[in-house]
Amino acid sequence: MKLHEMTNVVGAVHRKKRVGCGEGGGHGKTSGRGGKGQTARSGGSIRPGFEGGQMPLYRKLPHRGFNNYEFRVEYAVLNVGDLDSLDSQITEVTAEVLASAGLIRGGTKAVKILGNGEVTRAFTVTAARFSESAKAKIEKAGGSTVQTAEPQDANAVSSAAKASKLAAFKAAKAAKNAPKA
Repeated sequence: MKLHEMTNVVGAVHRKKRVGCGEGGGHGKTSGRGGKGQTARSGGSIRPGFEGGQMPLYRKLPHRGFNNYEFRVEYAVLNVGDLDSLDSQITEVTAEVLASAGLIRGGTKAVKILGNGEVTRAFTVTAARFSESAKAKIEKAGGSTVQTAEPQDANAVSSAAKASKLAAFKAAKAAKNAPKA
């Protein structure tokens, strides 16, 4: 198949909505924009959360607590039953092997193995985490599990670097302000 031979699925392409061409078409006169006002004009839109000048709800409510979203570690999840689909010569299973086999996305370092399915061959599986049932099934089939260190999030590394920079800055400041002999 070549680019010029590709066609859309039937129903994927809709004809353009023709507005302002008479009441019979259903989009005449005001062209589906209602009466007058800000939203009837071109470029007239109101940002989300705007309540006409009234103090918006998102500013009324207190913002408390902690959200783990930016510090989270995301795992590529794989079931033990999927390991049997690997090539018969593979005995060592790592994130790179799984990515090359197409079982997880490439560039994923943190893998968690779950226990759904059955394993018929012995594998040495290296992953960040294992469920108890996955570990039991792999070892029952004669294989072994190697747990890697927990992956660090980027913010933890940068905060450690910030702490060392701050310590160096304070030491330099103390040296500068020390009384001269």
